[in-house]
Amino acid sequence: MINKNNRKKLPLLAAFLISRFIPWFLSAIGLLLSFWVIVPAPTLFLYPLAVGAPEISPWLVAINAIALLLNLPRRHQGKVYIILSICNLFALILGLLPLMQFPAANAAIATQMQAVLGENYLAAVPQSDRAQLRPQPFILADSFRGIPIRDVRIDRTIVFANPDGVSLKLNLYRPMQIGKYPEIITLYGGAWLRGNPDYNEEFSRYMAAQGYCVVAIDYRHAPKYQFPAQLEDVQAALSYIKNHADDWEIDLNRIALMGRSAGAHLAMLTAYNSIVLPVRAVVNYYGPNDLIGGYNDPPFPDAIDVRAVLRAFLGGTPDELNQLYRQASPINYVKPNLPPSLLVYAGRDHIVQAKFGRSLYERLRATGNRAILLEIPWAEHAFDAVFNGPSNQLALYYTERFLAHALNSSDYHPIK
Repeated sequence: MINKNNRKKLPLLAAFLISRFIPWFLSAIGLLLSFWVIVPAPTLFLYPLAVGAPEISPWLVAINAIALLLNLPRRHQGKVYIILSICNLFALILGLLPLMQFPAANAAIATQMQAVLGENYLAAVPQSDRAQLRPQPFILADSFRGIPIRDVRIDRTIVFANPDGVSLKLNLYRPMQIGKYPEIITLYGGAWLRGNPDYNEEFSRYMAAQGYCVVAIDYRHAPKYQFPAQLEDVQAALSYIKNHADDWEIDLNRIALMGRSAGAHLAMLTAYNSIVLPVRAVVNYYGPNDLIGGYNDPPFPDAIDVRAVLRAFLGGTPDELNQLYRQASPINYVKPNLPPSLLVYAGRDHIVQAKFGRSLYERLRATGNRAILLEIPWAEHAFDAVFNGPSNQLALYYTERFLAHALNSSDYHPIK
């Protein structure tokens, strides 16, 4: 039995434990997570930490600031609290790094958008559509509460092809109101080895709520199905979409292709080389474009073993299959009069290095194409998995503006 005196002591004991251990807990968590803002992941198991840490930087700043405020007044109680305060300050600076780099990255892309698309590039976009665009490249409150997404109509697992008995499906996302909408065809990432149309669904729902018909398509995976099977599946999906455009409220004269990583690779190949549908724009999020270069110059550390991934996708090495590697590299299809391209690359990418995005950008510009490069210095590959993170907020702000301009401006003509 607990007597009255002991019952009175319990709240005091709880308060003591909380005051003693919460600062230590916050300090440990804050320092551990903040460390990954600058440290690349050596293994695939740890990769989510390197991807996620920069994207939760506002949370890290809050955690580390609270820990510092709790520990700093106790510095007179011993060296341990002085050390903790120093660690808190160091972690706080690490957490602030993405936010400190944000203004310069935003200014660079804003300048590019105006230089390539025109000073008043949103003039052709209807006022009602402009009013729905995100008002700022970064909204701090959204980092904590999430980016608001309105309701949309969703039709899932629509079978569009059955190559070799593999049932390929797509998801269809549309605004709630019946109408005729520009279309974004999205292709998921996953190193050509894995994935499905549900990937990055927040983006699909968000863009559908903004007034687009978004079609997320599937494709067969390596190593069982090697290139060009994936490209054939994309072509089959485009043909199916074309045949169902009226039923799905799609404006076939206003189509954009958008992909992430392996999906961006397939989107570029489709947009730059083989077209079933007219395409007015392509959005490439950290897509590999020079597969020979990627094989010969892998990242360090190489968490996913890039060379093994490419061998699984293509069936061998560049020395064994040089022509196939060239055939599968979008950079080799750059020529004049391509659809305008938005290239979004992560400056700290340890899967598809940002320098390959820069090379593609320079090749596109040298051939007279409209191309915009958004390089996010602090971000890792797949940064947009954290939909409300600083990196994706920046990318989303300019992606929706790029698409609004490309799919509404009269000076763009679909590439057929």
